[in-house]
Amino acid sequence: MTTTTTTSLLETSLLRCYSSSSFKFKWKFDSLAKTRLFSPANSNNYDVRSLRAWRIRCVSDDPGSRLVFVSSRRKMVVLLSTAQLLSHLLPSNGKAADIYPLMQNEIRKVVTKGKAAGVLRLVFHDAGTFELDDNSGGINGSIAYELERPENTGLKKSLKVLGKAKINVDAIQPVSWADMISVAGSEAVSICGGPTIPVVLGRLDSMQPDPEGKMPPETLNASGLKECFKRKGFSIQELVALSGAHTLGSKGFGDPTAFDNAYYKILLTKPWKSTSKMTSMVGLPSDHALVEDDECLRWVKRYAEDQDKFFKDFTNAYIKLVNSGAKWKML
Repeated sequence: MTTTTTTSLLETSLLRCYSSSSFKFKWKFDSLAKTRLFSPANSNNYDVRSLRAWRIRCVSDDPGSRLVFVSSRRKMVVLLSTAQLLSHLLPSNGKAADIYPLMQNEIRKVVTKGKAAGVLRLVFHDAGTFELDDNSGGINGSIAYELERPENTGLKKSLKVLGKAKINVDAIQPVSWADMISVAGSEAVSICGGPTIPVVLGRLDSMQPDPEGKMPPETLNASGLKECFKRKGFSIQELVALSGAHTLGSKGFGDPTAFDNAYYKILLTKPWKSTSKMTSMVGLPSDHALVEDDECLRWVKRYAEDQDKFFKDFTNAYIKLVNSGAKWKML
């Protein structure tokens, strides 16, 4: 059974539940044979007993919208597995709703505008190891084991800054590094005047580093960039939108503490071709490559003209970035 088919089974149930007049609902599992759903396999795991049929009942606050979705045993097992993986898409059980504001508050105590670029870079370097083909790498907190790699120079300081906030959050409810980094990047953008980016919680941390050589090198030309981001599941539009994160920091794209579309406006002027030593240092080779490729240039021009469009597309691409490769748990 393909992932699309598996996901659609759960989505069908969810959509039917959401079609009711109220978004407050609960799931009920009924056994037609009155048999227990789970049976202990060992101290930590459970297996599913052989069942002829099960039904999932979604009960809304509106008595008139009751629905029963009947599934075969095979579909039931698939749904249960998918529900666990996609539990972050379900309505909050209360804990995530309580902990998210605390995370935001603690992050804003330690992340200033001057530190925002480093924190956002931390997100990209934790998530940037993702490879779509084998679903390896991604946003999993493994950056904590990868700080000595050349491409991660300077990130130790940013992780230490977040560590101060994480200690206070963990005292209330432990959260993963992957969640902490994802929310911190969103807050860094917001602190600097960028869009408000919602981040769901529930990522699990890796206990080991991701494979080396998965980050896009700063020296890539346009074709290399497009191929690299394609392997990670990102379109050319998303590549250009995410590159806009370089508007923060000391790469020479306007105010280093303002998240805006100055990055694209300055790219179009190609200051690195100037004889001035100062302007020749603006940006990285991978930034310069975007205006040397017709497909990328189309989006550079679009974002230079329309900051709202950039904010919208960056928000969507960021959410995709911090979900790429993530392993989930229910909070």
